[in-house]
Amino acid sequence: MPIVAQSTETTDWVSRFADEVIAESERRAPGKPVVVASGLSPSGPIHLGNLREVMTPHLVADEVRRRGHEVRHLISWDDYDRYRKVPAGIAGVDDSWAEHIGKPLTSVPAPEGSAYPNWAEHFKAAMVASLAEMGVEFDGISQTAQYTSGVYREQILHAMKHRQDIDAILAQYRTKKAPAKKQQQKPVDEAELEAAEGSGAAAEDDGSGSAAGYFPYKPYCGNCEKDLTTVTAYDDDSTELTYACTECGFGETVRLSEFNRGKLVWKVDWPMRWAYEGVIFEPSGVDHSSPGSSFQVGGQIVGIFDGKQPIGPMYAFVGISGMAKMSSSKGGVPTPADALQIMEPQLLRWLYARRRPNQSFKIAFDQEIQRLYDEWDRLDAKVADGSALPADAAAHARAVRTAAGELPRTPRPLPYRTLASVADITAGHEDQALRILSELDPANPLRTLEEARPRYDKAEAWINTHVPADQRTVVREEPDAELLKSLDEQGRQSLRLLLDGLAGHWSLDGLTHHVYGVPKVQAGFSADATAKELPPEIKTAQRSFFALLYHLLVGRDTGPRLPTLLLAVGQDRVRTLLGE
Repeated sequence: MPIVAQSTETTDWVSRFADEVIAESERRAPGKPVVVASGLSPSGPIHLGNLREVMTPHLVADEVRRRGHEVRHLISWDDYDRYRKVPAGIAGVDDSWAEHIGKPLTSVPAPEGSAYPNWAEHFKAAMVASLAEMGVEFDGISQTAQYTSGVYREQILHAMKHRQDIDAILAQYRTKKAPAKKQQQKPVDEAELEAAEGSGAAAEDDGSGSAAGYFPYKPYCGNCEKDLTTVTAYDDDSTELTYACTECGFGETVRLSEFNRGKLVWKVDWPMRWAYEGVIFEPSGVDHSSPGSSFQVGGQIVGIFDGKQPIGPMYAFVGISGMAKMSSSKGGVPTPADALQIMEPQLLRWLYARRRPNQSFKIAFDQEIQRLYDEWDRLDAKVADGSALPADAAAHARAVRTAAGELPRTPRPLPYRTLASVADITAGHEDQALRILSELDPANPLRTLEEARPRYDKAEAWINTHVPADQRTVVREEPDAELLKSLDEQGRQSLRLLLDGLAGHWSLDGLTHHVYGVPKVQAGFSADATAKELPPEIKTAQRSFFALLYHLLVGRDTGPRLPTLLLAVGQDRVRTLLGE
């Protein structure tokens, strides 16, 4: 279903970028497909910060497709980048992995136990699977394949011929220091996922400098395969290039017009690709926006290749709540696959679609995920009844469908927090889970768990992987006789009132009304009385009553929402534990 732009005040950021991209594409390459691009380096787990490198152009490309234009979304896999360091938690404690530093990522063995042929393919695979689940269509380009097959040969020779021009551009920035980043640029959170390594921005030098001058090309050594090489001579006419390896001492002279074992340095490689692919739109992270950054310098170098810099919005950091501080070089970094284990793809797409690229946001792995799901379900309801604001409705539409069609969704999207509570209490017993969920709405009972999937599975995975064992819910086996015996008359009366109305209110809504109503009735008010009609002390009485029920049912002060907990425990067992 196409999204119709109304005005810049009411449309979302995606529509506004799509307007610019379509207009710019018509100016530069009329009649040709619109080209947007992303770059990902499979040097380790490709995390949720890197995902913004893909989702920003994906959303714009999808909007352009909805308007009937042909689009190519390129993902350049920077798998010919050098292996810079051994990511913590990936390769284990074996120091032998360090011996591969300096080799192309595709020449490094895959982590132990992997089914893939090399390091790069191992980490690409997880991202490819996640993008498929999220409905992201793209054309993948392996930079190893491009360089080693000679696709960029003319561009390499052209760069070497114009090496002095490139050097002059880079020299403008070599003595400039980027200003210190202000602390408020990053969200204050437990984790901040930067995309510095998401598009080839590895800490790579800007070319070989030697007595022979500057060269924007790095050969990989013919002996040790590493890029610790220095070009010592080059002849433009014959294309003969001589290099020496500082790692193993190997050196050789090759004809660059026939040599395919090396690559342009990053600050030249990126703008070369802009020109070669005709890229109209490609975002870049905060790290690319400082003086001397790859994007800024590339804007000048791209002219050497007779190209133009793409429209390139800066995108901000992605924060993570509920996980320890991490970076893309450390083990345990949260990836799209980790997020998709606990949330539906629609929710993850929505988190990227609803915020402008320069706005940071958080992805929740803690209790906050329940609030996010509540917010998403409220938006879903507003879209259904037509009351959603235009920009919110647009973000929702981008989350649930692409130009190719609607993403698979849960047939009965029950509240995530309810599903999580049920999964917690039932501890993997599907028959018990179905019994509870079928009683939530007696007028329209759930008949199979399949109706609640995949949302139920996501909530269960969250409980099992992100809720500590000491916070899991364990229902008492026997009544707490001592606590029951110690109750005063008011406490005993509150339990009688609850038990007397239990059968008549046995549904999620009914129990919600009944549990909150007991303290009201005890105080002489109607169970239907609203907060405005009640004195403040009723809230205190409700909290005390709830705490009593939690202690009698699970032996703690708190737990899952009481209506859900009561349904999960079942009427007979509730009556036993409450001392009937």
